[in-house]
Amino acid sequence: MRCNSRKLIFFVAVDWFFCSHFLERAKAAQNVGYEVVVVTSIERHRSNIADAGLRVIDLGIDRRSLGLISAFRTVKQLVTIFKEENPDILHQVAIKPILLGGIAARIAGVQRVVNAVVGGGYTYTSTSPFMPFLRSVIGVAMRLLLNPPRSCVVFENRDDMALSIKSRQVHPNAAVLIRGAGVNLNLYPNRSTTNSTPLVVVPARLLWDKGLGEFVAAARLLRNRKVNARFVIAGGEDTDNRASIPPAVLAQWKTEADVELWGFCSNMPQVLEQADIVCLPSYREGLPKALLEGMAAGLPCVTTNVPGCREAVIDGKNGLLVPPRDYQALADALHRLILNPQLRLQMGNRGRSMAATEFASSIVCLQTLQVYERLLQS
Repeated sequence: MRCNSRKLIFFVAVDWFFCSHFLERAKAAQNVGYEVVVVTSIERHRSNIADAGLRVIDLGIDRRSLGLISAFRTVKQLVTIFKEENPDILHQVAIKPILLGGIAARIAGVQRVVNAVVGGGYTYTSTSPFMPFLRSVIGVAMRLLLNPPRSCVVFENRDDMALSIKSRQVHPNAAVLIRGAGVNLNLYPNRSTTNSTPLVVVPARLLWDKGLGEFVAAARLLRNRKVNARFVIAGGEDTDNRASIPPAVLAQWKTEADVELWGFCSNMPQVLEQADIVCLPSYREGLPKALLEGMAAGLPCVTTNVPGCREAVIDGKNGLLVPPRDYQALADALHRLILNPQLRLQMGNRGRSMAATEFASSIVCLQTLQVYERLLQS
């Protein structure tokens, strides 16, 4: 599959998310002949993107802002960029880029658009009294902008795809399922041994909607039961996210010492090589890469029975599913695996096999290139 000097733009809100979830796909597109441009807010990964031979345009988008002035300013910047670059395909990732980029693309006359719905984050997990109104506004906007002519919409899980088709946000023929960002199994040696003191790791940013409050409560409960295990959160702060956990709470967790806070970890394969269980008690996801990496490392996963998480983990096969926001059920599931090393190994081996056959990076890259080819032929 090769294209003839087509230009592809990725519009992603922040550079670290692009590198984590879309860099491999961008390189795959480049390898078959696309000129790839990345429009994003640069925080710390400009060199990673540039080293891959991709051109970067820094866009200072405020992820926390819900204001119209900020939105107007971003749309104006995007219109200028899209007109100057004149892409053959525009690939937009997550709700805010889809909405703002969708308006700009129409003004700039961009013909072919891929909109990637990944989770929904704070907008769909917050219990704030303001959020039902905001969700209804976003729902109307998504119906208008998500699936214009000559576009397709990529979903990471079946739940979100079915809901969007049912609500008529997306035409069934334009909906595509690509399950997550993929994972390179070569980076993750398969675990064949266990620690005498099992290590439970949550690989997640320090956000409430990742279920970290429930994880800390579950760890505290298991410590009160005298369970022999270590509980770790491996992830950094994300202060631009409205679900960010306040520093005072993090300081309290450190003082109480029910969990270990390792901070941002750049080498996740090395982290998971030390672990026995991966845990992600998230309230909602697209399809979390943390679970795919845990599966690739041959580890059982304990996660919540919510969209995205249940796309990767089958209860009783490669891990355990628990209700969201239920720290007692989470503690019970972790306790079961902590006490049973043989079950951990069995579930971990099944998870690694699933990662290889269903979630490998090569599969995701090929499926994405096929989406581009389909749009170019439309």
